[in-house]
Amino acid sequence: MDFGVVLQTNPPAWRVVQLAQLAEAHGFDWVWTFDSHLLWQEPYVIYSQILDKTKRVMVGPMVTNPSTRDWSVTASLFATLNEMYGNRTVCGIGRGDSAVRVTNGKPATLKEVREATHVIRELANCRPVDYKGATLQFPWARTSSLEVWVAAYGPLALKLAGEVGDGFILQLADVDIARWMITSVRQAAADAGRDPAEITFCVAAPNYVGTDWQHMRDQCRWFGGMVGNHVADIVARYGEHSEIPGAFTDYIKGRQGYDYNEHGRAGNTHAEFVPDEIVDRFCILGTADDHIAKLKQLAEIGVDQFSGYLQHDNKEETLRVYGETIIPALQAHVVAKS
Repeated sequence: MDFGVVLQTNPPAWRVVQLAQLAEAHGFDWVWTFDSHLLWQEPYVIYSQILDKTKRVMVGPMVTNPSTRDWSVTASLFATLNEMYGNRTVCGIGRGDSAVRVTNGKPATLKEVREATHVIRELANCRPVDYKGATLQFPWARTSSLEVWVAAYGPLALKLAGEVGDGFILQLADVDIARWMITSVRQAAADAGRDPAEITFCVAAPNYVGTDWQHMRDQCRWFGGMVGNHVADIVARYGEHSEIPGAFTDYIKGRQGYDYNEHGRAGNTHAEFVPDEIVDRFCILGTADDHIAKLKQLAEIGVDQFSGYLQHDNKEETLRVYGETIIPALQAHVVAKS
C-alpha cells in the first residue's frame, strides 16, 4: 500500500510546503491538497514550491472540478509542472463541492466530468484533442505524462470512474462501504472492456494517532459533515431506499444545513449531527495498532493507497508514527539473507 497526505493550502503557504517535506521525510509518496480558490490559497502555485523542495512525492488536487477553470488551463498547469519537475503530478477530479457552492454555483454534471477528464488527460499527455470545435495541442509540451483519478460516491459516478478513471478516489475509510464502491468501479471497468487491475484505488480520510478517543473524534467530526454534502446530493437523486448502503446515507437525517466558512475545519459547528459511530467508521483513529489493523482490512479489499487528511491538531506526531511504525507494517517484508 502507498501512503499520502491531504493538506489544506491555508496561509502561510510555506507551512504547507514544510508539511509536504516532512511527509516525504517520513516515507509518504503522495501529497494532495484541497482545491477551493476562495476558501484557501491557490494550490497550483504552492505545488511548484512543494515540487521544488522535495525529491520524489507526487502532487495533485483532491480534488479539482470542471467548473472553476477552463479545462485547457487545468491541463496547461499540470503539463507545465511536469515539464519542470519530471512528471510528478496527478489530477484528482470530481463534480465539485465547496469550490462551486461558495460562488453560488452547482456541481458539474457527470457528462462534464467525463469530457473534462478526457480533455485534460489528452492535452497533459502531449496529445491533440478536440475541444470547443477545434483540435488543440500544446506545442511546447514534449515529456509531460498525467493520470486523472476520479472521485465518486453515487452509482452513476462510480460507473464513470470505472469507465474513464486512471484511479478512483473514495473519501472515506469505512471498510464495508469501500468494498461496495470498489466492487462497483471494478464492474463498470470490466463492462467497458477495461482491465479493473489497471485502476488505482485510493481511500482518503482523516487519520489521527492517539488515545483520547473523544478528542480525536471531535477533531475529525468535520469530515462526516463534508462527506454529508455529497451524501445529501445522492439521497436527493436516488431517494432513501436505493442500492446505496444505508450505512452510508442514514446518518445525514439529522443534518440541518452547512456553512462553507467552516468547511474542512476541526470544530465545524455544522458537523455536530455526525455521530461518533460515523467518525470512527469514516476515519482512522486510535493507536498505531488500531491504524495498522484497519489499513490491512482496506488493503485486503483492494485499496492501493491511503491518504490521510491532516486537518487536526496532531499533524507532526501522526506523520512521525506513520513513518516509524505504520507504513513499515504495511510494506512487504524483505530480508537481507534467507
